[in-house]
Amino acid sequence: MLNALTIDVEEHFQAHAFASAVPPSTWDAQESRVVASTRRLLALLAAHGARATFFVLGWVADRHPALVRDILAAGHEIGSHGYAHELVYRQSRDEFADDLARASAAIRRALGPAANGDVLLGYRAPAFSVTDDARWALEVVRAHGFRYDSSVVPVVARDGAMNAALRGGKRRGLAGVGRFAARHGSGLWEIPPSTVTLGGRNWPVAGGGYLRLLPLFVTRSAIRRINAEGHPAVVYLHPWEVDAEQPAVAGVPALARFRHGVNLHRTEGRLRGLLETFRFGAMRDVFAEQLRP
Repeated sequence: MLNALTIDVEEHFQAHAFASAVPPSTWDAQESRVVASTRRLLALLAAHGARATFFVLGWVADRHPALVRDILAAGHEIGSHGYAHELVYRQSRDEFADDLARASAAIRRALGPAANGDVLLGYRAPAFSVTDDARWALEVVRAHGFRYDSSVVPVVARDGAMNAALRGGKRRGLAGVGRFAARHGSGLWEIPPSTVTLGGRNWPVAGGGYLRLLPLFVTRSAIRRINAEGHPAVVYLHPWEVDAEQPAVAGVPALARFRHGVNLHRTEGRLRGLLETFRFGAMRDVFAEQLRP
């Protein structure tokens, strides 16, 4: 089975663990490492003949347009990660729409003539921040021409993430939702990162943080279980998660520092282990039937 691999392209200092220590006004003064770490991922994927979806932050696209072009030239899918890495539920509808439009313009500007109609099929919010209080965002995403969203983790989270009645994407209170790729009333498909159900609860298993924290056999077992149920897994990570040499950031709380930095030196090897065990492709290929115009 072809599983989906997704990369959220952002700088290491743009992780929300660092939000209080590195405000956006200081971003341009920080050491940029996203190009080197993303190219490291591109080389790893090329070595295993794998494809992925790269959700690119508009801020990164404006500063490193050649990187965006190289991702596309390597056969990968380009998606939007918004522009300023602001949590959706902290924005007004108009602010979110402006951020979304600004990101799309930045990515298309970076791609130049390669920015055809098949670019930017998907959107992923920073920190999966489309919550119950921000359901309106899905209408905005669809209105901007996206065919799918990947911004909702199907678990109950402390900051109000949408509930899920079933593993894989069925949400209480949303009409027309399927078990895995849920289609909203607006026609937008929701394709969430993978979870498994244990003890009557959904547990995230396929994100970079879990890949770093848990032994590799746990992630492998989870993907095998998802595939055995007849579904592709959706895995995500960030370029900074293969960068164990990134500089320390002062003023970050201890727990946030631990969550960000735990096992960074093991991420690349564990990702390699997944690439050697499973087949991976871009979202547009894994979910081609659902995303057909």
